[in-house]
Amino acid sequence: MGILIEGTSPAAKFLRANGITFFKVREETVNLLGKSEMYFFSPEHPPLTEQAQRALDWAVEERLKSGDSGEITTTHILLGTWSEKESAGRRILETLGFNDDKAKEVIESMNRDVALSSR
Repeated sequence: MGILIEGTSPAAKFLRANGITFFKVREETVNLLGKSEMYFFSPEHPPLTEQAQRALDWAVEERLKSGDSGEITTTHILLGTWSEKESAGRRILETLGFNDDKAKEVIESMNRDVALSSR
């Protein structure tokens, strides 16, 4: 949901262009994981799930493999989330129509952006 809340990144724009909105993700999250208790207060900095940590680690590894010294973007995080086959994030994306072909489109657009910025 954070990618969609941020809203201006290429990843957010891609998701919205493909009909994946914050409200749809929120609805699918509740459908998949249930609604939290109304009076539950989470810690200020809740720990990451193992799957979320692996998705972030994947994003870092992919950035390092590319040889670029730039930052990890929301696009890397989106693809990292997609790489976690058993994660809630991937299941939500799948339910909303994201698939391997869409992931390839994201990678291609990311590669185009890198090529344009290096000119």
